[in-house]
Amino acid sequence: MKIAVTYENESVFQHFGHTKQLKIYNTDKEHINDETIIEVNENGHGALLELLCNNDVEILICGGIGSGAKEALQSANIKIYGGVVGNADNAVKDLLNKKLQYDTKAHCEHHKTDNHSCKEHSCNSDKHGCKGN
Repeated sequence: MKIAVTYENESVFQHFGHTKQLKIYNTDKEHINDETIIEVNENGHGALLELLCNNDVEILICGGIGSGAKEALQSANIKIYGGVVGNADNAVKDLLNKKLQYDTKAHCEHHKTDNHSCKEHSCNSDKHGCKGN
């Protein structure tokens, strides 16, 4: 199972769409087998969704996340753990041990619009080759 964390200075970065790095963990559902840090060259949830899909990520751990990004990730069958703070490695270990504390309602306030949707940004799962619903 592959888990990605928005990443900065060993911690969970707090804004999904603006993260400069993702840390990808290969796990066997109980242990971390290896990890890689990927540089993010483009901002926005569409570019990040493409990176996650290209790396076969199944779970994302992050801080704040907008509703459009949530919709895009969910349509790509990527499970989201938003509102996580602290050390990235510890967050993944907590997830594997079923102890991860996260906020199911975590979101970024500045994304509030009446008509925001994933398709407006061309980040639907088909474009990126992800397995959508």
